[in-house]
Amino acid sequence: MPVGIIAKKLGHTRVYDANGVITPVTVVLAGPNRVLQVKTAESKDGYSAVQLGFGDQKPQRLTKPKLGHLKKHGVEVKDKSTDAISGVQRIREFRNFSKEVKTGDLLGPDVFAVGDYVDCIGVTKGRGFEGVVKRHAFRGGDSTHGAKGWHRRSGAIGQRLFPGTVMRGMKMPGHMGQVRRTVQNLEVVQVRAEDNILLIKGSIPGPEGDYVIIRESKKRPKGWKKPTASAGKKDKKK
Repeated sequence: MPVGIIAKKLGHTRVYDANGVITPVTVVLAGPNRVLQVKTAESKDGYSAVQLGFGDQKPQRLTKPKLGHLKKHGVEVKDKSTDAISGVQRIREFRNFSKEVKTGDLLGPDVFAVGDYVDCIGVTKGRGFEGVVKRHAFRGGDSTHGAKGWHRRSGAIGQRLFPGTVMRGMKMPGHMGQVRRTVQNLEVVQVRAEDNILLIKGSIPGPEGDYVIIRESKKRPKGWKKPTASAGKKDKKK
């Protein structure tokens, strides 16, 4: 997996370029991420990965296995008053991390640069129980001509004859939202390393204050350039 980082979605705003053009952006707190563990294919783990942690957490809110994991890899932070371990609120593993790191390193938004493209992974807002009109954009029933009680229903869901049952995967009412989603190919507009802030063009899944994963774009990795109109014309001529 390309380079990535754990971040927190802070909100939305707009920025202006040198020509006064407005760009809507999402503001994310991208770090600092602590490198908790580095796995290699030669080790007993058998694969290459980097484990990152983001955010502080009270030790009493963490499980004993997680506290033991922090102690084992020597990345715990001591509290000056109680000399207790300050835990990590979010831990995520990134496989085949392209950046060379070691345990204890701190990573921030400067792993990305202005103009890079990223994929943003988050959990969408929960919408509760919704019907088929809102959840699946169904047309619903007629409003007139004697139609009663069928204005926002789905209609028939089974068959009169064989197999006489509801097919698997039928779109029906149910819980809407609160699912993991990935938005690809979003451009990094600004990198404010001193504040651990990233400004990303467009929107990111999830509510403000939720944790998201920002990773290097799979379809547009570092060094990718937009194809120009002249290049497209040359290809057509060929």
